[in-house]
Amino acid sequence: MKNILFVAGLALCVPVMADQAPHETKKVCVDVKDKEGKPVKDAKGNTKQTCKTVKEHQKLDGTRVPEKK
Repeated sequence: MKNILFVAGLALCVPVMADQAPHETKKVCVDVKDKEGKPVKDAKGNTKQTCKTVKEHQKLDGTRVPEKK
């Protein structure tokens, strides 16, 4: 019985999650540094980098409550 309720609840949630707009992503790269804090270079002399793909969140305007004086 619990399984049937779980599956029914999942079926109701899936269409709601599908309607959400995908987030914009951006690639962020940071230079790799050694123990001394110097950038690490590869065989060609280029600086090594580690890159990650992150989601950009939208900031909402007008949600901040003004401070009382």
